[in-house]
Amino acid sequence: MSVLLKNIIRFILLILFQVLVLDQILIHQLVNPYLYMLFILLLPFNLPRPALQLLGFLLGITLDMFSDTMGIHAAACVFIAYLRPFVLNILSPQGGFEVTQRTPSVTSMGTSQFAIYVSVLVLLHNIAYFCLSVFSFADPLYLLIKILLSTAASLFLVLVYELLFFSRK
Repeated sequence: MSVLLKNIIRFILLILFQVLVLDQILIHQLVNPYLYMLFILLLPFNLPRPALQLLGFLLGITLDMFSDTMGIHAAACVFIAYLRPFVLNILSPQGGFEVTQRTPSVTSMGTSQFAIYVSVLVLLHNIAYFCLSVFSFADPLYLLIKILLSTAASLFLVLVYELLFFSRK
């Protein structure tokens, strides 16, 4: 299957799963699990930053249309799409990642580096999203707990996704 077709299918399925399943889950007003940003995280290594940001915007604005959140998801997605090359650059070994693998994965990056990569960008996404959605620092403890618990739930979903769909080549 071509990389383009694979990413189009991933985009559609992640949006549908987020809107139809995950957006219906809210635990004690604190935990909002998000998996849709995995689309950005699993795009090819060599994708130029403008294309990455455009795809991040399209992903976020699509979810904003379903969630009626007026651009908050788009802002958070563009933010992590912008930072993704920096995070990959910091985590990349001296010779770069395996050239046989074109996308970030446990196989191409190794378990610990992939876990750090995903954790950092999911945390940054949630910080941007919840700071914009709450738009108040009146209760910083509530905001911090919401960010941390939602990040933990999202990372759990990423782990399940990786276990279900990543191929051991």
